[in-house]
Amino acid sequence: MVVRTMPDQAANVIVSLVTAAELERMPQRDAHVELVKGEIITMPPAGHEHGDVAGNIFAALHNFVREHRLGKAYIAETGFILSRNPDTVRAPDAAFVTAARVAQQTRRQGFFDGAPDLAVEVVSPDDTVEEIDTKIVEYLQAGTQLVWIVHPRTQTITVYRSLDQVRVLTLNDTLDGGEALPGFAAAVREIFE
Repeated sequence: MVVRTMPDQAANVIVSLVTAAELERMPQRDAHVELVKGEIITMPPAGHEHGDVAGNIFAALHNFVREHRLGKAYIAETGFILSRNPDTVRAPDAAFVTAARVAQQTRRQGFFDGAPDLAVEVVSPDDTVEEIDTKIVEYLQAGTQLVWIVHPRTQTITVYRSLDQVRVLTLNDTLDGGEALPGFAAAVREIFE
């Protein structure tokens, strides 16, 4: 295995970086992993509330996308390569990619080469604001058109069309797909039921 190294200037040590291709070849792990700037980040399995809310969102996305033949809806654990050298691979809780972009993929196996058009992250109790903010910036910089940050504790969804276009939805609002997923609409209340 080829391992790239990069000096860690704070500690004056060599840190081995992992590529997306190397991560794909690693044996399956029991924990959820992502690759952030070449470093493997391990996360514990999600709790049942997280899984329930993520499942509700995925079901709504999947049904709409399939009915209208708009592309593909992806469930958690699907890796998207957001950047290279060093590589970042994120696995949102749910995602959508247009049919045109799915057709451009040169291979069926492995991580999706590029960002999703829509990325959904359900906030877990242990997630920090910094971790969530980092993901938002990474998605948007990689070309994601729409990011939904779902907060089960407050039962709100923060919608990012860009870092300047942010809207917080409450139980009385309707979540829409904007330009990324035209025509999609779901009651926020139903996502949390």
